[in-house]
Amino acid sequence: MTWVDVVVAAAVLVLLYLALQVGHGVTVRFSTEQSVKVDTSPARLPYDAARSLLRMFVALAVSTVFTFVYAYAAAKSRRLERVLIPALDILQSVPVLAFLTVAVTGFVALFPGSMLGLECASIFAIFTSQAWNMTFSFHQSLTSLPRELDELSRSFRFTKWMRFWKVELPSGMIGLVWNGMMSFGGGWFFLVASEAVTIGNKDYALPGVGSYAGAAIADGDLGKVGWAILTMAVMVIGVNFLFWRPLTAWAEKFKNEQSEASEVQRSAVLGFLRRSHWPDALGRFFRPVGRRLGRAARVFGIDDRPLSVDAARRRTGDVVFTVVAGGLIVWGLVDLAFYLHDRTGLGVFGKPLWLGLITLGRVVVLVAAATLIWVPIGVRIGFSPRLTRIAQPVVQVLASFPANFLFPLAVWFFLKTGLSINIGGILLMALGAQWYILFNTIAGAMAIPTDLREAMDDLGVRGRQRWKRLILPGIFPAYVTGGITASGGAWNASIVSEVVTFGATTLTATGLGAYIAEATSDGDFPRLIAGVAVMSLYVVGLNRLFWRRLYRLADTRYAL
Repeated sequence: MTWVDVVVAAAVLVLLYLALQVGHGVTVRFSTEQSVKVDTSPARLPYDAARSLLRMFVALAVSTVFTFVYAYAAAKSRRLERVLIPALDILQSVPVLAFLTVAVTGFVALFPGSMLGLECASIFAIFTSQAWNMTFSFHQSLTSLPRELDELSRSFRFTKWMRFWKVELPSGMIGLVWNGMMSFGGGWFFLVASEAVTIGNKDYALPGVGSYAGAAIADGDLGKVGWAILTMAVMVIGVNFLFWRPLTAWAEKFKNEQSEASEVQRSAVLGFLRRSHWPDALGRFFRPVGRRLGRAARVFGIDDRPLSVDAARRRTGDVVFTVVAGGLIVWGLVDLAFYLHDRTGLGVFGKPLWLGLITLGRVVVLVAAATLIWVPIGVRIGFSPRLTRIAQPVVQVLASFPANFLFPLAVWFFLKTGLSINIGGILLMALGAQWYILFNTIAGAMAIPTDLREAMDDLGVRGRQRWKRLILPGIFPAYVTGGITASGGAWNASIVSEVVTFGATTLTATGLGAYIAEATSDGDFPRLIAGVAVMSLYVVGLNRLFWRRLYRLADTRYAL
């Protein structure tokens, strides 16, 4: 055993100890009769930061499992895909506040008298801001698997379990890691909303940086807002250095290429871990477990799917599936219509439909501007490992910063310059949505095989022709995934971007996001349901009419 092994073992033990100590606060007693107040003393920030980090990583773990199961089911079943992918469009369009409203009531009832109910509700809200982007990315990689890898799996008659772990997951690893990093940033963005919850007419706040910042913003205390911003920056940089940078450098091994790149990503933490004997020891320890799981997973069958199926059987199955799924959807819509008719009337949809057009305009402007700005930058970063090492922590900090933390500056800027919140809201929405395009472009550029780039260099293909022949086709599938999630993220971000508050000053834009935020604040469930339903309608319509066509084009023409 070397000194490196001792340091790694000590670090893991300290990390486990801290996780147990911080997690102890999750199980304390809690009563809905007493509001939980936020202690805004700066001395509490280290503990609050640890609680927030624990929630973020638990939500990331749940999101990863959800991604594997959901994306795999959608990619392997044509019928399930017809339901699961539109459902995913709807889920990513449903605001975090709407999820939180339902989750709080359910989890508090599930864990009565315990803080665990509020913690689960908060983690669930963070999960809803992370999972959809990762699922879209992994589904895209599963449906655009390189032909030679598919033929390899069939030729060697891999079990479906082996195909997933040996072929499909490695093929989508680069995109999954970068989208996981982006999703983690999305969790930071909604940290304030997920750590401040409401039950009945009472407000409750869990210990965390998000609730600390929310309380400081409500009090108008710029000094404490500054401490929260500093803590957030330290957390993001630390997580990037200790977790995401080693992970992105490790994922480079899964790039599908025939010649090794002359320059690769490096990580001091990953290099240190590779000098340790612990990874090899753990590998030897768990190898028998992996073999037993592999033998047990043979029940899932061999990867020998027929190239053609009986047309009559397929049509019969399609009809039965469509009737059952369609019946359930119609039943749910009719029940919802009766609920709204009894309380407010169906005219409640009129105003959100009009406001949705205004927010749609902001979303279109945002996505178009983000594409023009960040695609060239993302390609440049993805093609240069040295630039990636420099830009990754900077981009991660920018992408992870909650817009709520910048509301004091935004209010001051809008009032000082006279800029309307109706226009300024686009800038605030961009803080939470534009990064999906940048991160997916970086992942797409990094996944382009080095031998293709070197072939273009040898042939002297430069400038416009290089973009036309190599770059745009290479990044197109990843860009489409980024565009879909950026569009959905912009709709979600509109809720916290069209209503900006600092102290006693509130600026409200005209739009669907402000409508939903107001309905949530007033506890007006019919208006909240109508607003969320209209937002889902716009997101699904935009995805069906525009993004899905690009998705099919990416699968059929531009898959590597």
